[in-house]
Amino acid sequence: MKQFSTLVTCALMFILFSVSLPNGSASAATPTPTTVPTQLTQETVCDSSRSIQVSGVAVVNVMPDRALIKLGVQSNGRSAKEAQAKNSATINNVTKSLKALGIEVKDISTDWYVIEPIYKDYDSLYIEGYRIHNIIEITVRDVSKTNDAIVAAFQAGANQVVDVQFYTSELRKYRDQAREAAMKAAKEKADALSGAAGAETGCVLTISENTFSNFYSGGWGWYGYNSNQSMMTQNVIQNAVPASGGSSSLDDGPLSAGQISVRAEVAVTFGLK
Repeated sequence: MKQFSTLVTCALMFILFSVSLPNGSASAATPTPTTVPTQLTQETVCDSSRSIQVSGVAVVNVMPDRALIKLGVQSNGRSAKEAQAKNSATINNVTKSLKALGIEVKDISTDWYVIEPIYKDYDSLYIEGYRIHNIIEITVRDVSKTNDAIVAAFQAGANQVVDVQFYTSELRKYRDQAREAAMKAAKEKADALSGAAGAETGCVLTISENTFSNFYSGGWGWYGYNSNQSMMTQNVIQNAVPASGGSSSLDDGPLSAGQISVRAEVAVTFGLK
């Protein structure tokens, strides 16, 4: 009995001793956080209290490799059915003539189609017939065939040239080049101006691109609203005009492809050191 009491007493003393000890294991398991000072240098801080704003413009002139032709086929008939039959036959002949030049069907599409009554006179309600205005859009992937395509279409029955435009199929590449050159021009201008003022150009605070000169292909045409926006090439469309010197014509025809300009303009704000 005395031995049992001794064991109980030892056990109680051991428990009390353990409870009174500091939580050493917990302290050892939890790492002491170390404070790493943040070193903010002049290079990593962008001071916006002193700044300079400049613009940069660059133009890349390129030869067009695509042509967009819009041709009209106007047909008349005593009835709407007669006018439509004539127009369909002419359009089919025009399509066949273009295909013979190597232009694929996917590159020939209807751009605008209107059928309207023809009245005896302005104030009359008597309809003498009907007229169809049908405009087709042709994408020529070989600009040297532009004149040939127009001639072939007219020989097949087309009777109107609505528009001819030249453009580049590598717009993204040339626009990136123009943007890079525009940024370089802005940086050089900022360096020159800040140097003249006894300062030094620092980090870039803001960049914006001006797109006010972007081309929009939709608008009011000869016969009404033209909603076609298949070009979407912004400011790199050049309407075809007769050659005025310095540009070679296409296949000795009346059209001149010339060059088109891919333009970029940026406004940049730099911090000053």
